[in-house]
Amino acid sequence: MSPEEKVPERTAPESGAPERRTPERRSRKARRTRDTLAQAAFELVLDRGLRYVTVEEIAEAADVDRRTFSRYFASKEAAALDSLRGDGDRINEALRARPAEEPPLLAYRRAVLDWLADPEAEPWHRRPRIFDLLVVAEDEPTLYAAFHHIRVDAQEDSVAIVADRLGTDPRTDIRPAVTVAAGAGALLAAQAAWVRGGRPEALPELVTEAFDALSADLLTGPGTTDGPGRDSTTEHTAEEAPS
Repeated sequence: MSPEEKVPERTAPESGAPERRTPERRSRKARRTRDTLAQAAFELVLDRGLRYVTVEEIAEAADVDRRTFSRYFASKEAAALDSLRGDGDRINEALRARPAEEPPLLAYRRAVLDWLADPEAEPWHRRPRIFDLLVVAEDEPTLYAAFHHIRVDAQEDSVAIVADRLGTDPRTDIRPAVTVAAGAGALLAAQAAWVRGGRPEALPELVTEAFDALSADLLTGPGTTDGPGRDSTTEHTAEEAPS
């Protein structure tokens, strides 16, 4: 090669070149496939009943094969409930955004209410047929169990968020887990009352009522004990009685 001849320099692909767009396209396609499967499962389960729907029928409705379904979901229950998984993420996002000075349980309560009040988040009482799906879950043990796993995953993230707010380690400090257990328990109680009450629009009211029940009255009412065999009301009476 003569000195005048030069090997053309290799230039980096321009921004937005196919090499860089391909992973994004694959990700979007995977998301669409997952959403299509989840929507098909959701509609079939509500229209026909969980026990009368097969994985193969869900895959066929989404225009994919059985193997593709298995890449995204472990069961038809998980597929039917997939639209609910993001709600735990939305509550946790709202929890992270709460002011640092708020007590943890109050922050959790307000995060749940923020989610319920946000129309863009499509909370359960605003989203078509979610009420119907949770009604079905109450009567279908395998569907309810799958919903429980979704809740547990969200609560694990909540515990980490509360621990960070408290500046503590949840492995050695029980307070974050207790906070989340109390708040999630209130939400679960409200959800149960919601689906059994037959009033789809009543969820925010029931959530407020459930969190209000987590008041000092539950800890200071008659018969409250400070420890094994110790009745706080009896103990105080004894201390105040004349010698």
